[in-house]
Amino acid sequence: MNKKRLLIIVSFAILTCMKVQAQDIVSYVQPLSGTAPATTKAALKHGNGTELNANTIPAVGLPFAMTQWTAQTRQTEVKCQPPYFYKDSLLSGFRGTHWLSGSCTQDYGSFTIMPISGTLRTLSQEYQTPFSHKEEVAAPHYYRASLPGYNLLVEMTGTLRCGFFQITAQKADSVYLLITPNSDQEKGFVKVDQKKGLIWGYNPAHRIYQGWGKPAGFSGYFVLQIDRGFSRAGTYRGKDVFELDSLRNGKNIGAFVGFTLKAGEKLRVRVGTSFSSIEGALRNLQAEVKDWDFEALTQRNKKVWLQALGQIKVEGKDVKSKKIFYTSVYHTMQHPRLFNDVDGTYPEFSGNYKLNKIAKGSYYDDFSMWDIYRAHLPLFEILQPELINSSVRSMVLKGQQGGWLPIFPCWNSYTAAMIGDHVTAFIASAFVKGIRDYDQQEAYRLMRQNAFAQSSTQDYKDGKGRRALESYLRYGYIPMEDSVQEAFHKKEQVSRTLEYAFDDYALAKVAEGLNKKKDHKALIRRSLNYRNVFDPAVNMVRGRFIDKSWYQPFNASHKEPYITEGTPQQYTFYAPHDVKGLASLMGGANILESSLDKLFNGGEYWHGNEPGHQIPFMYNYTPSPWKAQLRVKQILEDEYGDGPGGLSGNDDAGQMSAWYVFSALGFYPLNPVSDQYMLTSPLFDSYNIILPGAKSFKVVARRSSPESGFISSVKFNGKPYFKNYLSHRMITDGGLLEIFLSDKPNKNWATKVSDQAKSLSK
Repeated sequence: MNKKRLLIIVSFAILTCMKVQAQDIVSYVQPLSGTAPATTKAALKHGNGTELNANTIPAVGLPFAMTQWTAQTRQTEVKCQPPYFYKDSLLSGFRGTHWLSGSCTQDYGSFTIMPISGTLRTLSQEYQTPFSHKEEVAAPHYYRASLPGYNLLVEMTGTLRCGFFQITAQKADSVYLLITPNSDQEKGFVKVDQKKGLIWGYNPAHRIYQGWGKPAGFSGYFVLQIDRGFSRAGTYRGKDVFELDSLRNGKNIGAFVGFTLKAGEKLRVRVGTSFSSIEGALRNLQAEVKDWDFEALTQRNKKVWLQALGQIKVEGKDVKSKKIFYTSVYHTMQHPRLFNDVDGTYPEFSGNYKLNKIAKGSYYDDFSMWDIYRAHLPLFEILQPELINSSVRSMVLKGQQGGWLPIFPCWNSYTAAMIGDHVTAFIASAFVKGIRDYDQQEAYRLMRQNAFAQSSTQDYKDGKGRRALESYLRYGYIPMEDSVQEAFHKKEQVSRTLEYAFDDYALAKVAEGLNKKKDHKALIRRSLNYRNVFDPAVNMVRGRFIDKSWYQPFNASHKEPYITEGTPQQYTFYAPHDVKGLASLMGGANILESSLDKLFNGGEYWHGNEPGHQIPFMYNYTPSPWKAQLRVKQILEDEYGDGPGGLSGNDDAGQMSAWYVFSALGFYPLNPVSDQYMLTSPLFDSYNIILPGAKSFKVVARRSSPESGFISSVKFNGKPYFKNYLSHRMITDGGLLEIFLSDKPNKNWATKVSDQAKSLSK
């Protein structure tokens, strides 16, 4: 790139950043999206129960924060129950939460602050109060709710590790703050120190899935400071009130402090949190909230979101799509979760309340890895490679501290939740894209151990090591006889086989890069194991026994015990590393195309199930890549909305939202462990991605009419471009991509095999 062109791109990036600041794109974010049951077509057909809820919350805080802050309509820490539901009409406080956004898991280490007025009440059934969405303001950096039953107005903002509340009395009255640790096992501690003007406490975290109920080896700690002295203070257990200054363990314990406020008077509360200690929470508070100026901190937090959201600047007249887009970006920035204090202290992974200090970067946890390795983490491989480096270093630390690389690292513990071994896929994805600021040999050692070694009986029960690895290595697939009992998701043998095959491919790519030739050869061979559960008689994947006979009966479009959260027809398309090989098994690219047509035309595509997220882009490996453009456009329109029910099932730590972000931009990582992205039609007229190093990747959609949605041709940096994919380097080096769109499909665009992305099989 010549110096003149570089200067133009840098100048454009600076001007775009200035324009983003002026446009207040934070206002497009709708934090209430996903807090109600899904109303999308596929969710209503294929989802049920908790799968119908996106399970997001109106989270206040900064990107990837340690603690989020949310209004609370559901109490305690219950699996598959987020602290906020849009349909609820009663509010019971404001929670410092560690809810895994968009999940069906469980909150941990949380606590709740509830302001009330009048008479002191400590039983939740008595103090919960009606609230209205009409009197509610929700933004990434700010939340406000009116509590008319108490004549109080509550506002809050949040930093990485701290919260700040401003409570305004709308009439003169006694006002109380109730502070409750939300323990799921009636554990915890709370103390009021009237001399120091502090309230502090903790809520011990407990494991779920493998090791369910055991201590997780850390707690959620909190410290509250209030801008005035207390006129009254004490503790409570349920409705029983005590003069004691502290309580430990027990059901519904908490502390209260009381004040007398005049009409219009404001009460300000600063809160520090930590996973390491009370002292750590106080240090975090002193570092991040230095004064009592609520408005100033709120504006500083807004600027952080402006910068984070503004890294992608979209242009166009469609305001609804902008709302969905920036809400999706917001949802992708809830996780991974920052776990270390300002001084670097964090609880060791799977430790017994042992503390350590991070040597470089930050330590992160809460990786819903079965979901987010697909598109969520690849999004930040483009936007924030340093976040990815820190995340990989965090994985290496987890493996070193616990002895095994975790499968699904959440609650800073082993879980063995879901299936596959996708921490390996994530590290390989970073490695392939040149993100390598970590101990690569140590990362490889830990990944290899998961792929080749079997853990001891006790370690296996504790969630360490691949589930059913012995069967997988022996037979080249997991047979129906192995029901995989030591797992939260039992059975699901075919899905496990398919996903292990992909993980083996992922590790093979790292082995190749580190010149480990023997391992590379063995792993490439294993990556073809997906073929062993493909039945050519039905042209789909199917359960198989040790004697190689097939599971009976075969129901292509029914949920089966050997499939994870889906059907054989849906899961057949999970071979992201070898789409051409899958097509060959089916009978060729034309049969792959007709199989995709059958899935979509029959209404069997389920967007709420992550293993299907790559499916529409598989048309790029057929003679009709224009159908990918058609299907992606339909999904963007049908499976996303800007209302509370606007997400197609669980958001799963941002994966559902990341799919929207990528697809709206017009490219998607069908195979996340590659450096290639499938091209499709962008949703917006133009957009610009501000990249590290002051680089800029700009895309312009040149439409022949406002309705144009099919690619007719492409130019990159002014030159004709004939591929139906982009490379990672094309994006991260910056440049100008022009996509010319027409009203009707160009059935000759990028149809040659040479126009297609790489696949394991040629």
